[in-house]
Amino acid sequence: MRVWIAGAGHGRGAVLEEKEALIPVVDHGVTVGDGVFETVRARNGRPFALTRHLKRLARSATGLGMDEPDLELIADGVARALEANAEVTDARVRITVTDGTGPLGSGRGEGEQTMIVAMSPFPGIAPHTTVALAPWPRNEFGALAGLKTTSYADNVRALAYASERGASEAIFRNISGNLCEGTGSNVFVVLDGRLVTPPLSAGPLAGITRELVLEWFGGEEEDVPMERLPEITEAFLTSTGRDVQPILAIDDRTVSAEPGPITLKAMAVFAERSADDQDP
Repeated sequence: MRVWIAGAGHGRGAVLEEKEALIPVVDHGVTVGDGVFETVRARNGRPFALTRHLKRLARSATGLGMDEPDLELIADGVARALEANAEVTDARVRITVTDGTGPLGSGRGEGEQTMIVAMSPFPGIAPHTTVALAPWPRNEFGALAGLKTTSYADNVRALAYASERGASEAIFRNISGNLCEGTGSNVFVVLDGRLVTPPLSAGPLAGITRELVLEWFGGEEEDVPMERLPEITEAFLTSTGRDVQPILAIDDRTVSAEPGPITLKAMAVFAERSADDQDP
């Protein structure tokens, strides 16, 4: 695969083979996870919802105290990377921005940002899934709440926990005891006949697919106490990699034997609307 990289000695951007795209070992993204990222799906060289993803990248950077990245430069890097990997017709496009070189500690340096666009083939989406409840909570009051940062170790640990239990995703509660999000997804549930997803105040990332489902299909943003999970009749995950994916079981408890009517309708609406507009 070929990647696009800017900064870190690569100037305003170059397309290189992966093994040639080097960054300094003292890059703050490597040493302390001081960076932000986005994952975008691109089919046949056309990225989906790139404008929304880049705006969220800027919000995450600002929230982390970084300078706002050059979004026009990154958009050009995405186009150049896709062109250089035209053989990948369904691509996972990973945009990463770090604060560049810095000291071996939490203090920041004064170097230019490192920007990387890498990609790989996107795996297919399973028709449904099971999830496990993570034993660790999200801190909805923390400095990183709602930001898509490269400090992802919590998610790595939780996803491994879920995988060990035969699930494809781990679901977090927050420290207030309410439903929050998955390691890389948002959660919707049907409770009392209503489609509900945790509000951003509960600590989840403002997912792009979540946002589009709310706009195109509807739903209510409302806290969901964890003790009410046995009452839900349908549930699904949303993310760039999953679109709208039904949840059939949480831990060892079946939510529904098959995807429910609200879930199926949300899936159909998202599929239709996303096919009609590549940059909604």
